[in-house]
Amino acid sequence: MAAIPPEESLIEYPSDFPIKVMGPTHIDFAPTIVALVQQFDPDFNDSKLETRPSPKGNYTGLTVTVRATSREQLDALYTALSAHAMVKIVM
Repeated sequence: MAAIPPEESLIEYPSDFPIKVMGPTHIDFAPTIVALVQQFDPDFNDSKLETRPSPKGNYTGLTVTVRATSREQLDALYTALSAHAMVKIVM
């Protein structure tokens, strides 16, 4: 993928950027996602995490607000989240 020049980006870097992640409800889901996100944003912590169960409780939705420093960082994070076995949807 070609790099997008900073003047054409809709996001100003650095900035706080929310990402929604959904997966099956499991005791290890949130801690696993936190650990994965910290690989891309070492300062990420639980205070930047929102958790919501689905109405029937089968799935858990997380919103992780990362400190985005570049388009490449966000692309790599989206790729890693999407490839994780516990993750069903990333938005």
